[in-house]
Amino acid sequence: MRMQNPGFANRLQIMATAGLVLAALALTGCASSKKELTTGSIPKANRQLDALSGPQLSRAVDGIGQAYERNPRDRNTGLSYANGLMMTGRNTQALAVMQQVAIAHPSDREVLAALGKAQAAAGQLEKALGTIQRAQTPDRPDWRLYSAEGAVLDQLGRSSEARSRYRMALQIQPNDPSVISNMGMSFVLSGDLKTAEDYLRQASQQPGADSRVRQNLALVVGLQGRFQEAEQLAAQELDPQQAAANLQYLRGMLAQQNSWKQLSTQDMPKKKS
Repeated sequence: MRMQNPGFANRLQIMATAGLVLAALALTGCASSKKELTTGSIPKANRQLDALSGPQLSRAVDGIGQAYERNPRDRNTGLSYANGLMMTGRNTQALAVMQQVAIAHPSDREVLAALGKAQAAAGQLEKALGTIQRAQTPDRPDWRLYSAEGAVLDQLGRSSEARSRYRMALQIQPNDPSVISNMGMSFVLSGDLKTAEDYLRQASQQPGADSRVRQNLALVVGLQGRFQEAEQLAAQELDPQQAAANLQYLRGMLAQQNSWKQLSTQDMPKKKS
């Protein structure tokens, strides 16, 4: 395994939050960071949010918010609303929502996992780790909690521990695309783009893989300098307007590093002779 490159990882952390799935490329017109490292399941009503354009997403989240205000104790609405808020960069508001949902459902492990995700997105990484670890039970381990714990550990720079949690999640839930994607993005954060691409290709081929997994694959391909291939991947399942906006964001993000050659020679770990 390659050693982690702090400068490279720090830049990528800007794009990452509570799962390792990066939302930036999935939100047309939005330069928000997802990454959030996104893990675990998303309530059914919220599964298609990642396919919306920026304005469409904002309207959808506002609609979920109105439903949440009518019944703030409703578990699924609260989970959907908090996730949507994080997708639109409103992490502090998402944390407040999840805190209220957790008060109403204190023993619900999916709720606690989502609370940990919201805490991580708001920058409260140690709190997030504690929340997720308290929710896990050795006699009934939850793969979503292992995946969420791994995402937080990755953000804390503890990649070996993070990958151990992803493996534990996959033992319970084999071939889950979100967990495999998180594993791939873990290798992105440590600068091993080839291994990251292998995992993300595997994740993208699994049933149930959403567009964010494939956008992550496009990102990693682009980070290796294969920009035409990255564009093709990014445009596969988006309409022309969404694809154009996402590709413009990708180009701008990559241009920040001056050139691909400089990125690869200055930032990536050099092989030992």
